[in-house]
Amino acid sequence: MALMGAAARSRSLRAVLVTSTCLLGVIAPQVAGKQQPPLPPPPLIPEVRPLPTTTREGDTIQINGRRQQAHWRWVGTAGGPPQQLWLPLEVLQNQLGVSSRPLGDGSLDLEWFGQALRVPTSGQQALKDEVAIDALPLLEAVGMRPEVLNRRLTLNLPRGDLQRVRSAHQGLTRRVVLDLAAPTPVRQEGQDLVLDINANQELRKRLSQLGLATRPSGAGLALRSSKPPARVFTLGTPHRVVIDLPAEGTAPGTKTGQTPIDPRLKALLGRGLRWEKLSRNGVRINAVRIEPRQGPLRLMPMVQPGGAAGLLTLPQLAQQNRAWVAINGGYFNRVRRLPLGALKLNGRWLSGPILNRGVAAWSGRELPRFGRLKLQEWVRGPDGRRLPVVVRNSGYVQRGISLYDSGWGSSYKALSGAETALLLKGGNVTQRFTSAQLDQGVALGRGDLLVVGRGGVQLPWLEGMEIVVTSRTSSPLGEAEQVVGGGPLLLQQGRIVLNGAAENFGATFLRQGAPRTVLGRDDSEVWLITLVGEAGPGPTLAESARLLLQLGLKDALNLDGGSSTGLVVGGSLRVTGRGVAGRVNNGVGLVP
Repeated sequence: MALMGAAARSRSLRAVLVTSTCLLGVIAPQVAGKQQPPLPPPPLIPEVRPLPTTTREGDTIQINGRRQQAHWRWVGTAGGPPQQLWLPLEVLQNQLGVSSRPLGDGSLDLEWFGQALRVPTSGQQALKDEVAIDALPLLEAVGMRPEVLNRRLTLNLPRGDLQRVRSAHQGLTRRVVLDLAAPTPVRQEGQDLVLDINANQELRKRLSQLGLATRPSGAGLALRSSKPPARVFTLGTPHRVVIDLPAEGTAPGTKTGQTPIDPRLKALLGRGLRWEKLSRNGVRINAVRIEPRQGPLRLMPMVQPGGAAGLLTLPQLAQQNRAWVAINGGYFNRVRRLPLGALKLNGRWLSGPILNRGVAAWSGRELPRFGRLKLQEWVRGPDGRRLPVVVRNSGYVQRGISLYDSGWGSSYKALSGAETALLLKGGNVTQRFTSAQLDQGVALGRGDLLVVGRGGVQLPWLEGMEIVVTSRTSSPLGEAEQVVGGGPLLLQQGRIVLNGAAENFGATFLRQGAPRTVLGRDDSEVWLITLVGEAGPGPTLAESARLLLQLGLKDALNLDGGSSTGLVVGGSLRVTGRGVAGRVNNGVGLVP
């Protein structure tokens, strides 16, 4: 029985072996009744591991030979091409000519020479003090290959030809269309539009006849009109640059070069208005000073026409507000194009203060006063329930209740994913709005007040109920006619008072060097100041405070900086933060 059991076991084992090899797609052959040696094991398949990605960053971008200070981030494999290339939105718009259109959900529609790119909010990152996107799909689509050397990113496109110039009137604008042989960077340099193209004499003459004076600019061609173009954008198939000019345009033969200072302003220089250009500790300082109590100019906030939303170049903003001298103002959301701090014009909050940040405030022609400011508001219904308000008329989106009126614009559109709202007229609830209705937009008339609940906050009141809104400010500064916010506060009553934590600024923001814009004062004059690094990125906030104290200022407020920094004198952009004519939401100007 033992022998029979062994044989049975042997047959069973052979069956298992045959079955196993069949499962592998192989049947072991039998030769002359002999058992063959076992099959060799299958060859080892080497494990494929993805190459580790690396991130490189720098602070210089060179486009077709022109360098500028701007941050970039490269993500890819070591020694290989990039998988992502994050560039500031401001660089894409002003140095390449990429068109940007914000959508209601916070995403962006970008287009460049017919190449479209949808960028959701998740595809937008903070890069130092700028909003950045992965621009690699747009660059590769037109054949632009990025290269990196140390901290410099180089982008090149071959110089193409201008093939044809066309023109047509469209309402109050004259549209000029440039047909190109290939895509090219379209740069804003001050008041010039610069394209890296070849153009023969006949085509340059045609441009001049249409109100676009031309001159060589490096390896390209600079175009200038008497007034800033209303719009510049690109199209593809064929490659085109489209320039919409105000109908009156520029007469043929317009002189190029920097726009001369308005004669009325020039007459004031040295007689009540001083413009000083200094160099201290590696920083270029431009300071315009004036006694606001006398003379033909007064200090005023500069705002977008028609509502809070929008971005304009500083010369355009100055022109809209009739300002002879202008600097950029407070912070804003560059993607949504909305203000993020205090902005009060002629006694009306167009954007409420946030986060206890610094402000400058004044009434009439007095010297500004400086400090930190909160706006504290509550809404109370007939049931006695009293709920706090987070912000008024602001792009600063937080959980809670926010208020919006016609100072925000003619309508309100939802700024977050799920909102509900009540419309108040004369203090009474006249309508309730769902999230879907707010996504479509709600009209705001004079005297209307929209109470918006975000982040699941419930608004318990019904139509017909009376709602009372109470307000107070943390300082008498909030009672002034004009208020401009920024931060941090740098100087107060002759002392350095820089305290980033008190104004909810991050440690990285406080440490970094950058171009700066400052509104300040001494005992008798208001100062409009820009600080730009001569070789490096620019001063830190602490360095700025010490420098301003040395200049004799008693109070000073840091405003938005970086590529937003700018100074307009007599209609011409005299200072740019990073060589880029940045678009801004608001500013401060000297107005007749």
